[in-house]
Amino acid sequence: MFKVIGALIGFWVFGFLGALLGFFIGSAYDRVRMLGLGGANPLTRNHRQQVFLQTIFTLKGKLAKADGHISQAEIDHTEAFMRQLKMSAEQRQQAIEWFKQGSGPDYDVSTVIQEFRRTCGHTANLPEVLLVFLVVIALADGDFDAAEEALLADIARQLGFSDTQFRQILERTLNQTHFAPGQTSQNQLADAYKALGVDESCSDQELKRAYRKLMSQYHPDKLMGQGVPDDMIELGKQQTQEIQAAYELIKRSRTA
Repeated sequence: MFKVIGALIGFWVFGFLGALLGFFIGSAYDRVRMLGLGGANPLTRNHRQQVFLQTIFTLKGKLAKADGHISQAEIDHTEAFMRQLKMSAEQRQQAIEWFKQGSGPDYDVSTVIQEFRRTCGHTANLPEVLLVFLVVIALADGDFDAAEEALLADIARQLGFSDTQFRQILERTLNQTHFAPGQTSQNQLADAYKALGVDESCSDQELKRAYRKLMSQYHPDKLMGQGVPDDMIELGKQQTQEIQAAYELIKRSRTA
């Protein structure tokens, strides 16, 4: 939007060259608004992708060991996760090393989180996307225990979220998984509201605003621009499908 405004103002003030300058300035502003200041420079995208991957696999290792041992289900999920990302043999080896490092008994998660915040912390919502992905990963083996929740709460605090914000993100994510293909829920409508982070008494306008905000957060262009590796965009698509399903259920209930 601002690239068009910039071009028009530039043309009105300085003519054709001013229009070009205004277009580029407006484009840069649009990028900052969509991706945050940390995602505005496309030249740093590859580095952000590398740091994002390192953070995911290192913390995945820490989560796997949170209850004291790494289960076969967690190993199987890690292998399936690497296949989903279509990693080369070299990339797989690096990911395994990160996983092993994170699962070490004395590993301090603050090391990798501090690097993530330096590199990716100033993007529009990449810290929240990381936290949501970690919750989804923790749920993958079908056993979400107190040790994993406590670790995720600590990670959230180090990412800059308050305990209240963490509980909100966790509740939304847990309820979004109820709308994954093949999943069912006894209180589906109530879960749908929780999945969108709104109260059942919210207005249609408030509902739509919450829905659009969540859908925007996982838009493929935004995720890629901020630094989510291309092959991990599928995780974001899964989130949007669950959010869409919850929203459609609420809409049907309100028009019935």
